[in-house]
Amino acid sequence: MQRINIIAFTHAVLGLDELGSFHLEEQEIRPKMEALKSTLDLKEIMYLSTCNRVEFLFVTDQEVNINFINSFLHNFYKDRKQSPNIDELTTKARFWTGINAVNHLIEVATSLDSVVLGEREIITQVRNAYEFARQEELADDTIRIVIRQTIETAKKVYTRTSIAEKSVSVVTLALQELMKVLPIAPSDAKIAIVGAGVTNQNMSRFLIKNGFKHFTVFNRTVANAKKLAEQVNGEGYGLDELEKDATPFDILITCTGSSEPVIQSSFLSRQEDNLKAIVDLAIPADVAAETIEKYPVEYISVDTVKSLSEKNLLIRKKELLKARQIIFEALEEFKEIFEMRQMEIRMRAIPKHVKAIRNRATGEVFSSEIDSLDENAKDILDKVLNYMEKKYVSVPLIMAKEMLSKNH
Repeated sequence: MQRINIIAFTHAVLGLDELGSFHLEEQEIRPKMEALKSTLDLKEIMYLSTCNRVEFLFVTDQEVNINFINSFLHNFYKDRKQSPNIDELTTKARFWTGINAVNHLIEVATSLDSVVLGEREIITQVRNAYEFARQEELADDTIRIVIRQTIETAKKVYTRTSIAEKSVSVVTLALQELMKVLPIAPSDAKIAIVGAGVTNQNMSRFLIKNGFKHFTVFNRTVANAKKLAEQVNGEGYGLDELEKDATPFDILITCTGSSEPVIQSSFLSRQEDNLKAIVDLAIPADVAAETIEKYPVEYISVDTVKSLSEKNLLIRKKELLKARQIIFEALEEFKEIFEMRQMEIRMRAIPKHVKAIRNRATGEVFSSEIDSLDENAKDILDKVLNYMEKKYVSVPLIMAKEMLSKNH
């Protein structure tokens, strides 16, 4: 079991820029992983990269320690444009070996080690990372059985517990609250989006999935406004145009990094007869509290959805005990599967040895006696030897499996 290892860097210890330095374009992955395999004498390797983590799952006979990780990182950043302080980065690495590595990967795939507990996207990312490694011949038998057990366990956790129920995503919950109060069909609603950051990008994708079609984007940087507008098939303008725009909007979605409110009363006064809902996901709020009181509309703020998110997260956390029990059982099962597979690999030589014994017996030791037999007797002898050969190959494996099963 010492041969399975994971080295990981996550949002918990690294900033986004540092994590970004680990990012590889798809065409870079295979040559970089091949180089690591060759230089560090790795048997197999798989590279997993998400927005908040990078993980290397690999198989080696070597001891994985701080010195190994330091060498690993030096080789990873070799010939790369971005190269951080390797010695400092080494101290931030998390690593696991053997069954602990398998446990960690299962916790990743079941979102127990994720930023958001219960988010299912990670299981797809793990599967895709493996499929790439398999197709590019970076991963072989050991990683195959690790991933198979990981995916099967993750599916059990998601189906047998409520860990993925009750959304905790601020964007998802905000959209759910918006749909409750919207008095018109999504396809008819005109939306003003203020801010073109990640939150509004995610919100835009959800809005489109739910049938919204009419968007106008306002952002301090016009280029970013136009970029998001292109994604939603709308128009993009600078933030200063918001005060001048006389277009009637049904919904205002706002999330900027401004330290002061960006939605002034002059905008709301022009929209008083049209605006039906405001979704304000900025911290601090983009819409001043006194403005909301003056022009009453359905107002969905970060505080609104955060309380829902925290409540739902508590519900998810109650399922942790069930999830960990499923993982514990999966790890016990994996130990047996892994040991059995190692035994099968070690016994691959048995058929060759049995065949060699047979050939020596028939070709040398008993060759003269066999030559004296008639054709019918030779045929019967050949059938007997074939039968015995197959049994001698299978019996040791069956006995080994029985012994291993009894031990477990």
